[in-house]
Amino acid sequence: MPYDSPVTTTPLDRERIVGKPQPRVDGPDKITGRAKYAYEYHAEAPNPAYGFLLGSAIGHGTIDKIDTRDAEAAPGVRLVLTHKNMPRQGKSDSIAPQYEAAVPHLRGPEVDFFGQSVAFVVADTFEQARAAAYLIRVRYRRASGRFVLAAERQHAGPAPHGKDSVVGDFDGAFAAAPVTIDVTYTTPDHHPSPMEPPASTAIWHGDELTLYTSHQVVHWATHVLAETLLVPEEKIRVVSAFVGGGFGLKLACYGDAILAATAARILGRPVKVALTRPQMYNHTTHRPATIQRLRLGAEADGRLVAVGHDAWSGNQPGGRGENAAEQTKLLYAGANRLIRERFSTLELPPGASMRAPGEAVGLLALECAMDELAEKLGIDPVELRIRNDTSFDPDKGPSRPFSSRALVESLRIGAERFGWSQRNPMPGQVRDGAWLVGLGVAAAFRGNEIRDSGARVRLDGTGRLVVETQMTDIGTGSYTILAQIAAEMLGLPIERVTVRLGDSNFPRSSGSGGSWGANSAGSGVYFACDELRTAIAQKLGFEPATVRFEDGRVGDGARSVTLADAVGPDGLSASGEMKAGDLTKRYAQASFGAHFAEVGVDQATGEIRVRRMLSAVAAGRIINPATARSQCLGGMAMGIGAALMEEQVVDPRFGGFINHDLAEYQVPVHADIPALEVLFLDELDAASSPVKGKGVGELGICGVGAAVANAVYNACGVRVRDYPLTMDKIVASLPV
Repeated sequence: MPYDSPVTTTPLDRERIVGKPQPRVDGPDKITGRAKYAYEYHAEAPNPAYGFLLGSAIGHGTIDKIDTRDAEAAPGVRLVLTHKNMPRQGKSDSIAPQYEAAVPHLRGPEVDFFGQSVAFVVADTFEQARAAAYLIRVRYRRASGRFVLAAERQHAGPAPHGKDSVVGDFDGAFAAAPVTIDVTYTTPDHHPSPMEPPASTAIWHGDELTLYTSHQVVHWATHVLAETLLVPEEKIRVVSAFVGGGFGLKLACYGDAILAATAARILGRPVKVALTRPQMYNHTTHRPATIQRLRLGAEADGRLVAVGHDAWSGNQPGGRGENAAEQTKLLYAGANRLIRERFSTLELPPGASMRAPGEAVGLLALECAMDELAEKLGIDPVELRIRNDTSFDPDKGPSRPFSSRALVESLRIGAERFGWSQRNPMPGQVRDGAWLVGLGVAAAFRGNEIRDSGARVRLDGTGRLVVETQMTDIGTGSYTILAQIAAEMLGLPIERVTVRLGDSNFPRSSGSGGSWGANSAGSGVYFACDELRTAIAQKLGFEPATVRFEDGRVGDGARSVTLADAVGPDGLSASGEMKAGDLTKRYAQASFGAHFAEVGVDQATGEIRVRRMLSAVAAGRIINPATARSQCLGGMAMGIGAALMEEQVVDPRFGGFINHDLAEYQVPVHADIPALEVLFLDELDAASSPVKGKGVGELGICGVGAAVANAVYNACGVRVRDYPLTMDKIVASLPV
């Protein structure tokens, strides 16, 4: 049944296990090396061969000639694939990432982006495959390409997957507003940079494929493989039991998966492929760059009367742009609104989802624009945001209220805890030795999604509960929170619950992405456990509505038995599924928060140091405060990186990203991250799911960079609208 009516009281509301900090149940496996990642299935893949992908050296054009003879004659080489001998694949209309469609590789002589697969070498060792790959001689016919967003902005059209928001008379209201700002912010291309690169181990058993791969959504991977390899989906098993970071990168399938599976079928031998880090920066996906124009008009008291946000981004034909204006539709009130997405075709490596797609960079612009408006109005930035709070969707009106919205509480509680009242509103006035010190704030917003998700549970004759679902753990703590939910539902200690994840043989789950994972997969486990509770009650003749599950026993009235005795030696199983209903249409749903930052700016060099940060978060029920806090800390670190250092640098000649490793693509390290504090507000949202939670993993990054940028301005009086805020952009304008 679809979830279209909010639950009232549930067994989770006892919060004996749910809602409490719980160490990761998979922690011992990870620190001892028992946890297997995609490349590490050795016993399952005996005597493997190793593949190495050769990527294109140009960004746009065709392969005129490819000579593989030296590579084929190299020691240990078993197979060399190019577009000339690649087996038939399913067709795709777009080179852009297709999460649930065919993604053919080596599909022809056309080169669509720098780093695209042009050859694949398989040998007895990784070193032999790599050495042989560089013996391949490729002659290209290079064509001019469109690589720079700013140069293609004038040719932009409506975003193919976007929808403009036009409410009221924006132009008239903006022209008549007593106070206005009209500012443009730019963000560069970003790369997710997970610790584990995309990797796959492929094994064929007759006509059936088992692929151990690093992917965030198992059923997407299974479907993509079936569509690409032209193999029935029921003949494919995908396993992603542990994923070493994803951040959106691993929502798609790349050359490692498709080419490993293809080569393994040809050779009749397991094949392992792991992309190198330099390959990952061009062969896989990234967050597209944006240009964002913000026009805000307000009354003298700060209330918005005109909200305008135009966002430009680009991608391969058929791809999606970065929906950087999406959050502006829901975050603040304002009767007259013009919010638009524009798209340019670019021949860069494909763009796709990266942590908090849209909001992460959209708030870098919107929340700085709000501070610029606050200064022009002479109103405290926290107070300006509070005055423009809304209880309903500004586009749809009161007919679509927010299911829960604690933005104001987050701002007020965060401001008090952070010491916001000590902020000097005049920039450049606070010094600590050679450092200029400032404080900044930004609202946090991330739309809440719920997706269909199923699970299977089995209580055996010893009283141990086993949970199985395709849900993945990308480092977020899925094993632990699902164990907590199951333990709470059956009244078991968490030590009596075993969770198995990431296998296409298990019930289909939402997978990890879009901050929908915990809420959706947790709801699937909730419904499976609820079915098991009912089955146990009926077997014992108990009333399902009043039966008690606690301390490993089940009881009704004065009668009580152990769960082991209740199910008997054969055990008992049940399945359940969360089916999304229409509640997201009836209610606007989102997680909210507020970020506060204190930074120091060196008055001589322009060096920026974040000194402390605080995030106040309202995201429904927090299933595990320990893992949720880790998610927020990771988001805060990524937000600091986006503000101060992260930038993929485009080579305008060849269309690739020049800085393709962690030496040149700068991300924060321990020395860059100060004391970070996270506050969780008490909140339950039954309109979201029976778990009463909302997404938290991506909320942690949303607005962080803007809080840092606003603090930089408060510290030194220099407003930089071109991210990242590097020293060279600061130092020339510093006060003497």
